[in-house]
Amino acid sequence: MVSPEMLRRYPFFSFMNHVQLHEVAMITEEIELASGTVLFTAGEAANALYLLREGSVELHYMVTDERGMEVEQDFLVGMINPGDMFGISALIRPYEYTTGALISATSQLLQLDAKELRALCEKDIELTAEWQRHIAEVTLERLNYTRVQLLAAA
Repeated sequence: MVSPEMLRRYPFFSFMNHVQLHEVAMITEEIELASGTVLFTAGEAANALYLLREGSVELHYMVTDERGMEVEQDFLVGMINPGDMFGISALIRPYEYTTGALISATSQLLQLDAKELRALCEKDIELTAEWQRHIAEVTLERLNYTRVQLLAAA
């Protein structure tokens, strides 16, 4: 558990009232990971939503040759900066990460338990609506960044 006051520092949580902040704080842990750590890979069950407090995280997408020739190419499709949320697949069915996340500098993160967060959303429609609005904004930003990266690689 982290303090609700810690969450209040980040714009992503600004819409929450005191009760909502307390409930989310109860399912949030602070973790520290070393540079070079693979936090998750594409296709894994999205068991957590993350907020980067300090450090740097890269999002990668692996493209595999459809003809089965086992040719793979890794694309950097996003950089996560302090204050950014990532692992948003934790709130979007089928709840599987669509990219990989690599810790590129020793980082401090807030880790929100996805199953518990989804349960909170099921009982609080206002919380659900605001989370979805924020997730849509993040998704659009990441999509635009990915388009630029893929065009640059082509």
